[in-house]
Amino acid sequence: MKCNEENYIKCLKRRKEDALEFIVDKYLGLVKGTVYKVLGPRDKDCAVEECVNDVFLAIWNNVNQFEGNEEEFKKWIYKISKYQAIDYYRKLTKREEVSLETDFLVGSKSTEDEFMINENKKELIDLINTLSPVDRKIFTMKFFLGIKSEEIANQLGLTRTAVDNRVFRGKKKLKQQVKTTRLGEI
Repeated sequence: MKCNEENYIKCLKRRKEDALEFIVDKYLGLVKGTVYKVLGPRDKDCAVEECVNDVFLAIWNNVNQFEGNEEEFKKWIYKISKYQAIDYYRKLTKREEVSLETDFLVGSKSTEDEFMINENKKELIDLINTLSPVDRKIFTMKFFLGIKSEEIANQLGLTRTAVDNRVFRGKKKLKQQVKTTRLGEI
């Protein structure tokens, strides 16, 4: 039996390889688009292509669980693609976390380096304390707590533009103070 538009689901359930080729040709765009929406920004080491291949493998291995018509089959493939991509995203994120932890452990700093970093942090905090109270809050939230400008704006009742302008002006002021301090030390 030759696989075609009317019988490809039945052929796939009978493990006909031409049915797999047919669904790859028919649904590759849907699968790739779905996977790319999740993994596109993080695509490292061809994760999108690998995930797409695993989606079709999952379809092949689980096709006997599917019951329904062509429209439901399309939805089923979409769901498999989406959840497979989410699993890949989690794996990539976990790998990055482990990599960062490993880099931190391997790249441990000497006592002198740690001392200098702490001294620089103290100097930076002293400089930030010279800013106005609102600017201090903004700098603390943005650079120490990692909060985005939009969220800072919502919390402080400002616009995002106002927050960004205050950050720009504050950085400019801090740079000027650093230059002045270093010139005074010479």
